Amino acid sequence: MEATGSVGKAPGVPRVLVVGGGIAGLGAAQRLCGHSAFPHLRVLEATARAGGRIRSERSFGGVVEVGAHWIHGPSRGNPVFQLAAEYGLLGEKELSEENQLVETGGHVGLPSVSYASSGARVSLPLVAEMATLFYGLIDQTREFLHAAETPVPSVGEYLKKEIGQHVTGWTGDEETRKLKLAVLNSFFNLECCVSGTHSMDLVALAPFGEYTVLPGLDCTFSKGYQGLTNCMMASLPEDTVVFEKPVKTIHWNGSFQEAAFPGETFPVSVECEDGDQFPVHHVIVTVPLGFLKERLDTFFDPPLPAEKAEAIRKIGFGTNNKIFLEFEEPFWEPDCQLIQLVWDDTSPLEDAAPALQDAWFRKLIGFVVLPAFASVHVLCGFIAGLESEFMETLSDEEVLLCLTQVLRRMTGNPQLPAPKSVLRSRWHSAPYTRGSYSYVAVGSTGGDLDLLAQPLPADGAGAQLQILFAGEATHRTFYSTTHGALLSGWREADRLLSLWAPQVQQPRPRL
Repeated sequence: MEATGSVGKAPGVPRVLVVGGGIAGLGAAQRLCGHSAFPHLRVLEATARAGGRIRSERSFGGVVEVGAHWIHGPSRGNPVFQLAAEYGLLGEKELSEENQLVETGGHVGLPSVSYASSGARVSLPLVAEMATLFYGLIDQTREFLHAAETPVPSVGEYLKKEIGQHVTGWTGDEETRKLKLAVLNSFFNLECCVSGTHSMDLVALAPFGEYTVLPGLDCTFSKGYQGLTNCMMASLPEDTVVFEKPVKTIHWNGSFQEAAFPGETFPVSVECEDGDQFPVHHVIVTVPLGFLKERLDTFFDPPLPAEKAEAIRKIGFGTNNKIFLEFEEPFWEPDCQLIQLVWDDTSPLEDAAPALQDAWFRKLIGFVVLPAFASVHVLCGFIAGLESEFMETLSDEEVLLCLTQVLRRMTGNPQLPAPKSVLRSRWHSAPYTRGSYSYVAVGSTGGDLDLLAQPLPADGAGAQLQILFAGEATHRTFYSTTHGALLSGWREADRLLSLWAPQVQQPRPRL
């Protein structure tokens, strides 16, 4: 097969292609480009920009994070934190020893204010009491990791069973009891955002504790998360990344030729949507799991082995979106950081499923108050699951009108000025992403993430590696995170380095 795309011009040297220019792909490319054994490497990125699910946009007079928001667990064990520090992208507070030692347990801090749909404020001591109960139970769910069996299959069922027992011991009036359940329901919605799932009933209980929480107070990039991937891009040789080059099919276990290399054959040929073919020795696939799920039947030829395909089907991959609202003047207090929304008459113990078009906004957990840009004031709302995916189908005007009504109702102020503008993420609609990040779903285990990470062909130690897999969904303990994605890219680069350059001193992860 003759190629119309070329990766390099030196026979006898490994030709490597990375599919996907997110942090996993850039991390692998950066690692390999630093070695003389890999002079010919290309990254094919389907879109017009690098960064993948890291996406910072100039809007509202500042920078907002449409994708990854925080460095989770910014401390010595976090390679994203270390890399950001090396590039000088973090401030003194973020780098302080004090910040790195904070143990959050992976839990979100308490809201500054909590509004109920009745228009009244919920007492913060009551919210704190329910948060203590909820997060105490979440911590308990992590203890089933090595249990012989679990009482129920999912995290959600376990939480509801335990809450049901607690409710029987509550004293006080019926209104307070209902309000407590409504607050707990809000925490369930928040946990759906954290896990990137529609419902905690979809998240497997047994492996839940395998996800590892690093110490450190979650921090942000003052000039945008994408500054990190921009620095990584800048460190690569010119023209390493080819943009707007979506891959159609990866042909493997073959014998492909290219006119530029008479007599040489390659086991892999990467076929692009535009018809270009890239014969290579190795391809590192870093595309999101949502994309793999959708293209599973056509993206690999021959198809993936049955057990790997089954792992891709079983691992969870959900949607968590953001809705940014810009206001002329803030209606919140100056020190407000997190606004919680609580819907009266909701309860995690009741399976209410109103039509999405009538109630999608009830899944919104509330708003993070972004640092003010000059005279601009922005709230960032989070919403997960099917409601989040439905929100993507609405127009900006519909979302703006709906959330204006929600905020007027919640604050009890029918005259509350409408937001000036709205900006949203649409990760489920994004054709090369199809969602936000992975979780270990009921029916799957951490072993499925390891199975996804295994290179092909899988027929023995001596086999020539052809397809390697990286991305957050291939990291067993840091799935769903940017640091898991970066480590997975390094892992696959090191796999190739050990194959082609065992005599070269491999760089250690920056930990």
